[in-house]
Amino acid sequence: MAESTDMSLLQEAFKKFSIHGDTKASGKELNGKNWAKLCKDCKIIDGKSVTSTDVDIVFSKVKAKTARVITFEEFKKALVELGPKRFKGKSEEEAVSSIYKLIEGKEPANVGVTKITKKGGVDRLTDASKYTGSHKERFDESGKGKGKGGREDLVENTGYVGSYKNAGTYHEKLQEK
Repeated sequence: MAESTDMSLLQEAFKKFSIHGDTKASGKELNGKNWAKLCKDCKIIDGKSVTSTDVDIVFSKVKAKTARVITFEEFKKALVELGPKRFKGKSEEEAVSSIYKLIEGKEPANVGVTKITKKGGVDRLTDASKYTGSHKERFDESGKGKGKGGREDLVENTGYVGSYKNAGTYHEKLQEK
């Protein structure tokens, strides 16, 4: 009875790892990359008795000759291959049971995934209120970009050069005389 619950937990972990990183995956087949990730995340690879090379060799051994993926049945065969290698000194059944325990209920870890940083120079470089010159005009007071209006020089056909302080005062000077 405990064996069936172990298999359901094992199958759930298999499914989670098989769809990891692949939007088109059905969850019924595990590719080599995700097999290696499963072995690494579930601590089957210990660097001493089981290495990533061992994991790759076992994957190649259990898969069909022309296939690039393994099914759940082939997955179980691969674990039977790795069990005695990982747990030396235990019987084959105990080793396989121990390797199942390592995998049950686990899912892919996203440790090491790139995160957005806001430290040191990044804050200073992305703060629009500190921009000067032509870049300053690309953002409003709140720091929100003005879009195309902030990127293009908009031509004003007033007859005056840009940024002329006394623009529009010519007619007033004529009336004063």
